[in-house]
Amino acid sequence: MKYQTLGAALLASAAFVAPAFAQDIVLRSSDTHPPGYPTVAAVEYMGELISERTDGRIAVQVYHSAQLGEESDTIEQTQFGVIDLNRISMGPFNNLIEATKAPSMPFIFRDVAHMRAVMDGEIGEEILAEFDDHNLVGLAFYDAGARSMYNRQRPIESLEDMEGLRIRVIQSDLFVDMIGALGANATPMPYGEVYSSIQTGVIDGVENNWPSYESSGHYEVAGYYTLTEHLIVPEVLVMSKPSWDALSEEDQAIIREAAQDSVAHQRELWEAREATSEEHVRAAGATVNEIDKGPFQEAMGPVYERHAESDELRTLIERIQAVE
Repeated sequence: MKYQTLGAALLASAAFVAPAFAQDIVLRSSDTHPPGYPTVAAVEYMGELISERTDGRIAVQVYHSAQLGEESDTIEQTQFGVIDLNRISMGPFNNLIEATKAPSMPFIFRDVAHMRAVMDGEIGEEILAEFDDHNLVGLAFYDAGARSMYNRQRPIESLEDMEGLRIRVIQSDLFVDMIGALGANATPMPYGEVYSSIQTGVIDGVENNWPSYESSGHYEVAGYYTLTEHLIVPEVLVMSKPSWDALSEEDQAIIREAAQDSVAHQRELWEAREATSEEHVRAAGATVNEIDKGPFQEAMGPVYERHAESDELRTLIERIQAVE
């Protein structure tokens, strides 16, 4: 089943939330990334597992490339059941679910292994549970690598090189303040508008990971990639609570287990894609450089002060930092 417009998807949603489930169920899943991207492929793999385990009664149709909308636009649609499943970055949830701020904080994870230890454990389970109060069901966390800075103007070798740069960020107050603390000007913008905005000079650069830098073609218009690795933010797979509640407990268990089973597959795909993406952009002539991260980490003090406002969030941050 393929809907050509969002309007068609909205109309079709009524078929899913209806109580009659004798017929097959097709869960519509949203992703901003292109076909073959690790998150897209992982949700497709999850769909295969679900289909196998339900003898074909339930299928997953992944709408990649923001066909159902940009990430920030799809949250509400998922809450209302217009979209059934959604793979989305953690950042757009920061203003909705406080607990998601903790793993989104700059330099909170020492490395990818630390991030996985946190998100695969008790803390990750607690954060997933927080989605329940917002008409969503948290299913799993996917890897999104380390995010670094890239721009069209110059290599970033120090904080001084950040001054005045217009950097695109996702629509999150935390991300806006992070860029501001580095001396640059944050510009929230939908992902799909980034390429042309760099090309025309509306913005100078972006912060993102190797696969996004490569798959989006951003390296073609922003040839300086600086390994700040300021964020290692996991991405989250959620399901609409109305869609979830319409399923039997048995089917809910199948979906939850399939989502968890897709994590290892996604990580394998991610690691391979990171390597090939880096190789591709280096071969294309992008200038890549490392930095002394110390001054960048020290500049994050005001960000932590502003966004770790509650005792609960400060405690959660301390627990994350303490995980070995």
